[in-house]
Amino acid sequence: MPPILRTSVRAGSYHDSVVLMRLQQSLASLPGILDAGVVMATPANREILEGSGLLGDGAEAAGPGDLLIVVRAESDDSAAEALAKVDSLLSLRASGSGESGYRPRSLDGALRALPKARWVQISVPGRYAAEVAHEALDRGRNVFLYSDNVTLADEIALKEKARARGLLVLGPDCGTAILGGAGLGFANRVRRGPVGIVAASGTGLQMVASRLHALGSGVSQGIGLGGRDLSVEVGGFSALQALDLLGRDPETKVIVLLAKPPAPAVTAKILAAARATDKPVVVNFLGKNPPLWRLGNLRFAVSLAEAADLAAAAVLEDPVGSGLPLRPSPPAPLPKGEGRTAEARPTGFFRGLFAGGTLAYEIQLGLQIAFDPIYSNAPIGTSRPLDDPARGSGPGHAILDLGADEFTVGRLHPMIDPDLRLRRLRAEAADPSVGLILLDLVLGDGSHADPAGVLGPEIERAILDAGNAGRRLEVAVLVVGTDDDPQGLSEQVATLRRAGARIATVVEDLVGLAWELLGPLTAAPAVLMPLDAVAAPLAVINVGVETFYDSLLSQGIAASPVDWRPPAGGDERLAGILRRMKARSTA
Repeated sequence: MPPILRTSVRAGSYHDSVVLMRLQQSLASLPGILDAGVVMATPANREILEGSGLLGDGAEAAGPGDLLIVVRAESDDSAAEALAKVDSLLSLRASGSGESGYRPRSLDGALRALPKARWVQISVPGRYAAEVAHEALDRGRNVFLYSDNVTLADEIALKEKARARGLLVLGPDCGTAILGGAGLGFANRVRRGPVGIVAASGTGLQMVASRLHALGSGVSQGIGLGGRDLSVEVGGFSALQALDLLGRDPETKVIVLLAKPPAPAVTAKILAAARATDKPVVVNFLGKNPPLWRLGNLRFAVSLAEAADLAAAAVLEDPVGSGLPLRPSPPAPLPKGEGRTAEARPTGFFRGLFAGGTLAYEIQLGLQIAFDPIYSNAPIGTSRPLDDPARGSGPGHAILDLGADEFTVGRLHPMIDPDLRLRRLRAEAADPSVGLILLDLVLGDGSHADPAGVLGPEIERAILDAGNAGRRLEVAVLVVGTDDDPQGLSEQVATLRRAGARIATVVEDLVGLAWELLGPLTAAPAVLMPLDAVAAPLAVINVGVETFYDSLLSQGIAASPVDWRPPAGGDERLAGILRRMKARSTA
């Protein structure tokens, strides 16, 4: 006898996906049942059933807000017995806790039951999630938005509203957070401690938090962002708020920032905010080798494990065997000279005139985390080629390798003969769009006998001429050498400083100077998020997946569920009418 396919439609009967999964598993385990499918009858779910051979007669009557139950059975009797048990199986609900008390049907009802809740955890289907999140924000609550399939426009609108009200939206598609010691979504049980985590990666946050726990450290706050927060369109709304919050949080001593590599413009903005915290920040852009190992208070990790290790070590002020501190000494104060002040930043582009080809490569890679585009005659990474390096640097930031073949035909290398670099220095300094000139000065046998003595007067003249023209020009020099070199490192540095140049001895410091002088600035959020929003003990309203509510209860977290149903029973046309009526009534 061939298998029997039987269908049942429950009009307007909404249940979350965990309830449906468990109902499907229970039906499939009954005697005489070969397979079962239990879904809300959306077009996508219909396709899944059809692909499994479970879309039979009667399913056409179901709408997106209806519950569609299908069983494949050995006989009519087996199918009938299974479908007859649906109500009793549903009555068990999804909760493993057996909790069956009063369940508010609205967010307002849940807030009346648990008024101290500062967070609303939302995991309803994506087409409804934004509306629920707006409702939570309108009631002054922060949002953990697990739901996916939320439109980009809705995400931006939610985050703009949250920032203006001093609230935080984590997500959409945010899988993990650890706030005030409470795990939201998917989270590990880790001890509280001094490391705050900001992560556009849920499992990355879990990995780092778990390793910190294994290392004997712990997590102050773990703030998940969702997958799109660091996109160009969203621009890091929640990341910027999270960094500001952790920067002010007295329990957070070190911050870890995890993300897939953002777009250059967003990277610059986020790292500027990280630098502004004045706390050690360990950065891991997943899958991207860092272009430098540190930048001011930032340290760059090559893996999730190293990010956790560096953070744990930073708490202990341990140099991790590197022999170098996590936070280097700040650069020398900005020198003052005629026509400029230490308070005002220069404006415009930087131009790098390098004698060392490898130094030109490394400085490009380092600067790419804050500046885009960068042009070069020897481009690397995301830098772009110059059209005609011999004639000019073009409009924009540029790094020139003056030791490249096109500049040394019939001419000595610039480490020996500085003439070409001096000419380019004059030309770049006279360009009103240039605010910063970057140079290297490489000492040692075979190099010019006194390169600083030649460069110094040109640097001083360039700075003075720019000041007389009413603009500010800065010059920063990367000096490579030792006091045992014929030129004498100390004497060369002193000559350059007298000329008004700023000095760096490693590429990281030169990048830091460039960022300090021309890099992106960060502004505080519209309204600061209060620290008590993430203070323990947390209280949470759960709207959606039941197991997330069970998880809160198992952690001892005060929580209230909302027995949520799609508005208008899932009828989109009627729901639209109701929304318009509600908007008119509140206008």
